[in-house]
Formats: sequence, C-alpha cells, structure tokens
Amino acid sequence: MLIAPSLLSADFGHLADDIAMLNDSQADWLHLDVMDGVFVPNISFGFPVMEAMARAARKPLDVHLMTERPEKFTARVAALGARVMNVHQEACPHLHRVVGAIREAGMLAGVTLNPATSVGTLEEIVCDVDVVMLMSVNPGFGGQAFIEGTVEKVARLKDLLLRRGSRALIEVDGGVNRETGARLARAGADVLVAGSSVFRAEDPRAEIAALKALSPNNQDV
Repeated sequence: MLIAPSLLSADFGHLADDIAMLNDSQADWLHLDVMDGVFVPNISFGFPVMEAMARAARKPLDVHLMTERPEKFTARVAALGARVMNVHQEACPHLHRVVGAIREAGMLAGVTLNPATSVGTLEEIVCDVDVVMLMSVNPGFGGQAFIEGTVEKVARLKDLLLRRGSRALIEVDGGVNRETGARLARAGADVLVAGSSVFRAEDPRAEIAALKALSPNNQDV
C-alpha cells in the first residue's frame, strides 16, 4: 500500500516541521491539494507555497489539481519535480490530450473522479493513464466524512482495469483512516491519501505506518 499524506491538513505555521516529519516517516508520496475557488468552493495554495514544499520534500510529490483548465499548469507542476499530476475528468473536455501532455512532461498521469462520476467514463482512456483517483468526499475541504459507496466503486474500477488490461494504480482521497483504509485495501486500492487522520494523530508517523501495513502488496512507484 502506498500512503500519500495530504499537506492540506498540515500546520501551515510549522509546514517545514511537518514535511520533515513526513520525510522521516514511511509515507511514499506527499499529496498536494490545489484548489482554485472555481472548480471547488475553496482556495488552498498556489505555486509559491508548492515550490517551498518541493524544496523541503524528500518524497515524490503527488499534485492534485482541483482547478478549471488544469492543463495550463502542466509545465509548472513538472518544474516542481512532481511524480504525479492528477487532473479531474470533469474539468478536462479533452482528457486524452491532457493525459498525453502530462506524460510528455515526464510525470505519471493521474485522472480523478468526483463521487458522482461513474468509473465507466474512463472506459476509453483507462489504458493511457497511470493513476485513477476516486474522491471519497466531495472535493473542496479537508476533514469530511467518508462516502461509503466508494468501497464498491473501487471494486468496480478494479474490475474495469483488469478487463481492459490497464496497469493504473487506484488512489483514494478523502475520509481515509485505519477503518476505511482497510476496506478500501480489500476492494483493490493501491494508494491512500490521508490528511486529518495523520496530522491529527497523537503520533503521525505511527499512523502512517499503520495505514501502510493495511495491504501486503507494497509497490515501488
């Protein structure tokens, strides 16, 4: 299981300290939630903050763009040294072109689906993407309750990937903790994004280790 703590839940008054903690933890990726106040009803942080995060990070960056026209930012995300660039299917009318541009920029191409978007919308492109991320909350705010139907949705996505011969990783973002994470792992999830459950834990490193132990299928990506 790959664990990607979301820096949206970090203490922005002590951001360097929180990133140093993650650097020394079993976290695999650092998840950066970018919100524009248009595609989602909130604003998080932009490139000056992400550039500071990238300088401090010793883990790969998983950049999740909850923005209109995310393709505008492909070059700047690549310049951060990001491992993954995740864009929303709902924000990209020409998704195949965007996925191709992300890969050409040297990053893994991730496509994110909102809770109400069917996995079937990726039928024609699922073999071209590296990561499919399912939102298990409505995007825009941290700390929301987990949407229970996501577990079944992960299983449906896993079936689609197997049927089409896609090697894409299944990532889940929102309301992830040890209990929901265990069910997601059994359903076929490969990457868990955890925010509040990590940063509000008494021992964040131990929480990350517990989440990582949920699945024996460790991957080096």
